[in-house]
Amino acid sequence: MPRSALNPKPPVITVDEDALLTTVSPESVIGALEHAFRKPPAMIPRQRIEVNGGDFLIMPAVGPDDFGIKIITVAKERVKGAPLVQGRYVLFSGESLAPVGSLEAGALTAIRTAGVSALATKHLARKDSRRLVIFGAGVEAREHLRFMLSVRSIQQVRIISRTPSNASGLAAYAQTLGLDAATGTLEDVSGADIICTCTTAVTPLFPGSLLSNGVHVNAIGTHRPAERELDTEAICRARVVVESREAALREAGELCVPISEGVLDASHIIADLSEALARSVRRSDDDITVFKSVGLAFEDLVVAAAICKQVPA
Repeated sequence: MPRSALNPKPPVITVDEDALLTTVSPESVIGALEHAFRKPPAMIPRQRIEVNGGDFLIMPAVGPDDFGIKIITVAKERVKGAPLVQGRYVLFSGESLAPVGSLEAGALTAIRTAGVSALATKHLARKDSRRLVIFGAGVEAREHLRFMLSVRSIQQVRIISRTPSNASGLAAYAQTLGLDAATGTLEDVSGADIICTCTTAVTPLFPGSLLSNGVHVNAIGTHRPAERELDTEAICRARVVVESREAALREAGELCVPISEGVLDASHIIADLSEALARSVRRSDDDITVFKSVGLAFEDLVVAAAICKQVPA
């Protein structure tokens, strides 16, 4: 009898980009992340290697039931015809140690990032938030639109992008969802209840003075200490929440730059996301809140495992 018959390997579930972006429900992702953030596993720092035109990232994570690794490249600038994030996620069984899932990493990254932003928005944004502004018009922006709709009753969306055709395309998609949607300008920042910055920008997208009292901002586009989408004024005006203090102080330019300038220190971080789930960060409807995300490997693990449980082998 062949050895493989005595020790059959579990099937490896393969999930491609289209399946990830069209079949995964925001509610299932947010629920899995909320459960994980209430008692997060030990975090393994990711390894980042600079390569021509971007970063090569290796992100392992170990959970109580499974473990996995994401291997991706992240381009500094979008190259026509190529996605910003490319790679693969491999999920392993904690019991058999065998690979059980293989997922397209670019879409997985967009989904888990939007999921973490939505989880933060659920706990930080005003309950009556209706007006959403999104900077960027790529897959991250599209997923943020989809996930924001699952946690707040959004009625109006404005898309701001340096590529007008992409902004128009995402606005047209939002219109099919029954939203008052159009391309926007910086003037729309002051009227926003929620802002999501999903760009490759390395310098601030707008003056922090434009933020209105009560707004919530999800800043997700940068993970380098000298790069940022929000300026110092925006951060100083806000009650700031991060995924992990250690990761944010190492990689988030929104915090690293003003700290290096002596404008503020690490105590300006009000809470990490786990703490924000356990207690209220927002003191009043006038508070400005910022959630700064740099991405953690265990988020990919949690979301990949949840997706593989939903997809038939």
